[in-house]
Amino acid sequence: MSLNLSDIGRIAHLARLDMPPAQAERMLAQLNGFFDVVEQMKAVDTAGVEPLAHPTAVIDHVSLRLRPDVASEPNQREANQRSAPAVERGLFLVPKVIE
Repeated sequence: MSLNLSDIGRIAHLARLDMPPAQAERMLAQLNGFFDVVEQMKAVDTAGVEPLAHPTAVIDHVSLRLRPDVASEPNQREANQRSAPAVERGLFLVPKVIE
């Protein structure tokens, strides 16, 4: 798939963007570059390749480097809610917007 300048103009119009011609040229090159990469990826034969839940699932000895799930900030709920117009049982009260 390849775009042309009229396609870029139409997309900009639909997005309500004012795009000068120089910027449209750059956008055209970037989008066509993206579509070229997609075409290269589609050309790869993936028959027999199982989908992965996570990209590191193929490497058994690599553990995920995630930080521990611990609270690192003190609870400052009361201080944060002092400026709120209405609070009840630690929750912000807001006006009803849907009837």
